[in-house]
Amino acid sequence: MIKIFREIWRFAGAEQKNIRNSIIVNFINAIFHMLQIGAIFLTIQAIVEGGLQARTIWYILLLMLISIAGKIGANYFSQLQQTHAGYFMAADKRIYIGNKMKLIPMGFFNQSSLGNITGICTTVLGDVEMTAPMVMVLTLGGFITTVVFTVYMLVFDWRMGLITVIGVFLFCLVTSSMEKKSRNTAPKRQKAQAELVENMLETIQGMGVVKSFNLTKLDNKKVDRAIENSRATNLAMEKLITPYTIMQEVTLRIFSVGMMAAALLFYFQGTMDLTYSLMFIVVSFIIFEQIESAGHGVAILRVCGSSIEQANQMNDTPVMDENGRNKEPKSHEIAFEHVDFSYEKRQILKDVTLQIKDRTMTAIIGPSGSGKTTICNLIARFWDADSGKITIGGTDIREYTLESLMNQMSMVFQNVYLFHDTIENNIRFGNPKATRQEVIEAAKKASCHEFIMSLPKAYDTVIGEKGFSLSGGEKQRISIARAILKNAPIIIFDEATANVDPENEAHLQKAFEELTKDKTIIMIAHRLKTVRHADQILVVEDGRIVQQGNHEELILQEGIYKRFVSERKEAASWNVSKG
Repeated sequence: MIKIFREIWRFAGAEQKNIRNSIIVNFINAIFHMLQIGAIFLTIQAIVEGGLQARTIWYILLLMLISIAGKIGANYFSQLQQTHAGYFMAADKRIYIGNKMKLIPMGFFNQSSLGNITGICTTVLGDVEMTAPMVMVLTLGGFITTVVFTVYMLVFDWRMGLITVIGVFLFCLVTSSMEKKSRNTAPKRQKAQAELVENMLETIQGMGVVKSFNLTKLDNKKVDRAIENSRATNLAMEKLITPYTIMQEVTLRIFSVGMMAAALLFYFQGTMDLTYSLMFIVVSFIIFEQIESAGHGVAILRVCGSSIEQANQMNDTPVMDENGRNKEPKSHEIAFEHVDFSYEKRQILKDVTLQIKDRTMTAIIGPSGSGKTTICNLIARFWDADSGKITIGGTDIREYTLESLMNQMSMVFQNVYLFHDTIENNIRFGNPKATRQEVIEAAKKASCHEFIMSLPKAYDTVIGEKGFSLSGGEKQRISIARAILKNAPIIIFDEATANVDPENEAHLQKAFEELTKDKTIIMIAHRLKTVRHADQILVVEDGRIVQQGNHEELILQEGIYKRFVSERKEAASWNVSKG
């Protein structure tokens, strides 16, 4: 239990002060509670001794008012501190995870990791946010207050104090056994919750495929199993805790009755006067209140500890930006020197050596799965090469911070991701400090100003997540406007016109020309008319550069490029009558 307290304390970080203040205030609340006991004692004493006068009544009433007002104020302040600590310690962790995700390899973001990260940022940290400070304050505060009450009892009558000590000891013994038993179940519950989030996320993302194959009834099996597993582990947790909770309750009730019996016994034996006997009978009903609340907190302490352990898994994720420096290259020449790269156990690139000169266009072609996209991703340092070196301006890209590296390039993907936000903010993503006028100028250069102005709220129109409310060509032009606004010297381009209708292609070509002026261009190419104008063409097959040169040079060689040109020419000349 102490270990979990330490984990919560370390996890709290800057919020330790608020948790500490809440515990202190909780202790002050116990002192105000003891004033009520004092008022009850004065009342019993006055009744027994027959001295219940107006002055005594007003004094008792004043003690009760001070106690009630103090408890209200202490509870209010303690709750505020707990709420602040819970919200911000979870918020700080979410921000930490968000910032760290910018520095870890893209290979980390597989489906399993996506579900795990989503689960941590939602369910897991939600548990921490709601329970960690509350459990710590409730448990520690309850035990501290009980210790004070026990000392109070020992001072008044050591025999009654001893009964209290034995009761507290046995309660702690039961509580410790419950905490140990929950060690195995709590992590299983957290794992089941993460799997549930992962399966729900996968189902929602793949709903289009499910519907298209009419599998709406069959595809629920994984989700159903995840829901059932979550239900079973939660129920197992409750079944495990319930007997111990009952034992806690029974233990405290037995010793409460024992205190009442002892108070009466001591009175009839003549070793305790009536005032104290009646007082201890009243106290027997409230002496264990605080430790009982603490015991309820311990019931969920292990779950909270497991949540924190799961959230802290991100701490051990290796980052790529450990030794980089903020610097700007003198030129934007890109070079690969004997680069190998494997994704998990499958080798993608094999001994790749290439050079891309500053302010030139390089087209990369090759069969699907040959390694074209991997080359671009390694330049952007989405992953690190297994061996060899990649340089920009003669400097190893690992010597740059990721921020300074990404400042040198813009990436335009074939599958555009747009955020659930306004069109203006989606374009401004390329330069968060850009003005509205600069955004409009970039949109005009990307040939998307006209269609934006035709939308209901123009640049303030909110588009759906992933840009579902826009056509493919419109999304591409917005992504190009974003890149134009960034104005980076290196452009990595997965040719946008590959799957775009002819009407949009003309707009995209114009936008592309604006984007690539006086830049170093790396393009994964799919169309002949784009490739033939490149300064350099790299032909990739099975992870190797098998041909290299310009169009005029490569068309004279037997190989993949010549077949590529022939296939494109044949496709261009095909028509319905020939079919």
